[in-house]
Amino acid sequence: MKKWLYCLLIMMLFTPSLMAAGSSFNMTQGVTEISGKVYHLHMTIFYICCAIGIVVFGIMIYAMVMHRKSKGAVAAQFHESTKVEIAWTVTPFIILILMAIPATKTLIAMEDPSNAELTIKVTGSQWKWHYSYFDHDIAFYSLLSTPKSQIAGSEAKGSHYLLEVDRPLVVPTQRKIRFLMTSEDVIHSWWVPAFAVKKDANPGFINEAWTRIDTPGTYRGQCTELCGKDHGFMPIVVQAVPEAEFDAWIAKQKQEANLAAAAASAALDQTLSKAELMSQGEQVYLAHCAACHQPNGEGLKGVFPSLKASPIALGPVSAHLDIVIHGKAGTAMQAFGKQLSAQDIAAVTTYERNAWGNDTGDLVQAKMVNEHLMANQGAALSSAAQGALPDAASKLPTSPTSTNNATAPDKNNQPDPNAAVSRAALTHAELMAEGETVYAKYCAACHQLTGTGLPPAFPALIASPIVTGPVANHIDIVMNGKQSTAMQAFATQLSPQQLAAVITYERNAWGNNRGDTVQPTDIPGHGK
Repeated sequence: MKKWLYCLLIMMLFTPSLMAAGSSFNMTQGVTEISGKVYHLHMTIFYICCAIGIVVFGIMIYAMVMHRKSKGAVAAQFHESTKVEIAWTVTPFIILILMAIPATKTLIAMEDPSNAELTIKVTGSQWKWHYSYFDHDIAFYSLLSTPKSQIAGSEAKGSHYLLEVDRPLVVPTQRKIRFLMTSEDVIHSWWVPAFAVKKDANPGFINEAWTRIDTPGTYRGQCTELCGKDHGFMPIVVQAVPEAEFDAWIAKQKQEANLAAAAASAALDQTLSKAELMSQGEQVYLAHCAACHQPNGEGLKGVFPSLKASPIALGPVSAHLDIVIHGKAGTAMQAFGKQLSAQDIAAVTTYERNAWGNDTGDLVQAKMVNEHLMANQGAALSSAAQGALPDAASKLPTSPTSTNNATAPDKNNQPDPNAAVSRAALTHAELMAEGETVYAKYCAACHQLTGTGLPPAFPALIASPIVTGPVANHIDIVMNGKQSTAMQAFATQLSPQQLAAVITYERNAWGNNRGDTVQPTDIPGHGK
């Protein structure tokens, strides 16, 4: 009988731990080296806990069975035992040290995004993700694509219910990918279990994470921070593809972006009928606005205002366009000027002004939206120019002519930062033209093409202390970056001529008008 009792005890203690590794309730191993390390660390700690449980509960059960009252056991009487107290203090300490060593190694590896081959900025907002590929000038929003009929229960739920998006994040396999996480409004959290990546996206802060995916495939995750009403409708889908396929995707995205830009430009000259605007506007509204203001336009009282008979929808068209384009600070109303095309904004504004009984009769065309954007941009630049330092005497003089050789690109058509610089000084116009190209490729992803940035995560360059301050400080931050921020060091990424050009451009664009002309010979360590 005693032997059978011992066998049962051993089975009860060991079976759960042996079955846990293959259980569907256990942590998955993932598809990256880090996720494998996290899994093995998890299982190591789990088995240590199981061993502790076996020892502790084994002794307890043995004591209860073998020293029960019915067998005539008499409790021993003893007090303070120095040996026992030392044992139960030292033993847990040793166990914790044994657990801390592998945990520390794994945590250090998880927090090392250095030497990344691709950097992607991930911005959370209610309730969508925005992805921006550094060095590729590609950016897009990723929204939930689960049909509303499935959410409402009128249609059978799909296999990826609430875990499907209109545009997945596409990344290459076998490359180290660095993620920069931030938010436009509240705290979000970007989590993909297969990568062992879970990082908070905080407004005004930058968090870093990284991954290197070994296996091509589609991997899904969610926002894991309670970020508001539609928290459960903010999925993440990552499509990992072979490197050659990723490079082809990048080329295709750039081609499609050019076509979209051409189509958007052509749309400015189009005049759509009311029926066309209302049809397009309804689609845009349901995709981008209905989550807050509801499909019937009545909003959620006390949280999201009604658009039905609202002062905005019935008031001046310019005020309506302004809030759609620029949002409203301190509220959940986002700025859609960079999310939607001029035609989409015109259509949704027309729809809101004529749906649900509003019936203003107003028709907004894409040309009107573009004129509104240009007028606001001009006003912002004028204001920034007035705020710039006016003292021309304080501006640094143009640098003398260089006496070095021209910069030559390498075999991959990339500039050699250590190459000699041009003999002849470039004109201000030449530096501005090249600087604009460099800025659009390397800087606009964060600071925006208009220099307005995304405060507080990415500061504006219009009338900023860096741009309007000493040139030396400006050169230093562009070359060496700034620790604890997303500002990278471009000293090894750009040639002296590119560095000089982009600094000149930033100091004279968007109304800054500093008048400074920075030459390649002004770049420390090059051509002096």
